Amino acid sequence: MATGRTHRPATRSRGIPEATVARLPLYLRALTALSERSVPTVSSEELATAAGVNSAKLRKDFSYLGSYGTRGVGYDVEYLVYQISRELGLTQDWPVVIVGIGNLGAALANYGGFASRGFRVAALIDADPAMAGKPVAGIPVQHTDELEKIIEDNGVSIGVIATPAGAAQQVCDRLVAAGITSILNFAPTVLSVPDGVDVRKVDLSIELQILAFHEQRKAGEESTGHEEGAGAVPQAPVAPHRTTAGGPGADSGRQGPDGDVPAVMPA
Repeated sequence: MATGRTHRPATRSRGIPEATVARLPLYLRALTALSERSVPTVSSEELATAAGVNSAKLRKDFSYLGSYGTRGVGYDVEYLVYQISRELGLTQDWPVVIVGIGNLGAALANYGGFASRGFRVAALIDADPAMAGKPVAGIPVQHTDELEKIIEDNGVSIGVIATPAGAAQQVCDRLVAAGITSILNFAPTVLSVPDGVDVRKVDLSIELQILAFHEQRKAGEESTGHEEGAGAVPQAPVAPHRTTAGGPGADSGRQGPDGDVPAVMPA
């Protein structure tokens, strides 16, 4: 089987927008579920609903793949699974190393979904000498002193960083120097990488903070609704009058809270 170091997906050279590339895994997940239920075809509306996008966007995305479906029939599920898998580079073997085998790193190592999606965990690496040789998910942990040799010997394509924030940049630099050009970063820090190196950042704390923001907003709206609805007394209309900014009668109560929702973007 070919390895990722010698074959790379052609999405960029074919001009597929990054936003479309980011949605392809959503379509693939929905299509795989349909395939497992032996569903032969699916309409753009049904697939768009399953993937959480609108059907017009889905049809536009598929047009970049040269797949337009058949009017009145829809899309062939098995063919789309193959087509998207090929576009994402999942029809070949992608060796992966995970650096940092703490609780999160160990959980990633034990995740059973990698192999079924074209990713092979080639090595687990940790800086703690006491971890060396200990099996995690059936793979013996190796020390970071061997990182470069491990990458070369296994033809590793993708590095996963699950270290504490303070060690992440140093690990990243060593991965890049050893030839890694794609990194998945779970460490709560922004990595600095040279051109040509792709980094995807997964920050669970940021995701939780965004959810907390929305929960706070919903709680505030519910509270306001209860106050307005409970025992409210109709008031006589008041004639409008002009005010100067900040002067008496200024409608300062309509100003929203300061600050924007932090965007979750790849580092």
